[in-house]
Amino acid sequence: MNLELPKGLKVRNANPADHQKIIGVLKDWWGGRDLRWMLPKLFFIHFNNTSFVIEKRDELIAFLIGFLSPAKPMEGYIHFAGVHPDYRGIGIGEYLYNHFFKICKENRRNIIRACTSPVNKGSIEFHKKIGFSISTGNAEIDGIQVTLDYNKPDDPKVLFEKSI
Repeated sequence: MNLELPKGLKVRNANPADHQKIIGVLKDWWGGRDLRWMLPKLFFIHFNNTSFVIEKRDELIAFLIGFLSPAKPMEGYIHFAGVHPDYRGIGIGEYLYNHFFKICKENRRNIIRACTSPVNKGSIEFHKKIGFSISTGNAEIDGIQVTLDYNKPDDPKVLFEKSI
């Protein structure tokens, strides 16, 4: 699918200078949850060729931090993505994902993986809507398969997979 960005929005590769701006909005965009620990600056240094920012003038509208797996040569991984709450539901998240899928296809990656917290119902629905399936985990929370202790103890995640 070839989605277009709304007028006035521009996409570009992320860079190390974006780190502070992005971690500065995480608590607001995630309803007070402090997720800064999940997004160290190294992602902006080492994966900026597969990570993107959408802006309107100088205002951050959305971002996606992804990479081509060095250990799994057929896979791409979306580590973190977010859209400003005022811009959700108009296709910006799907645009970013499709932009990443294009990079993956160009690099012969046909499996895309991502994850989210089971409390993030909006993210779960978004991933399902754009064709991701939920991978079998080792537990269930609210009827959804999760993998316990994914990034650290007491950190269950819903794991997603999509073939492109």
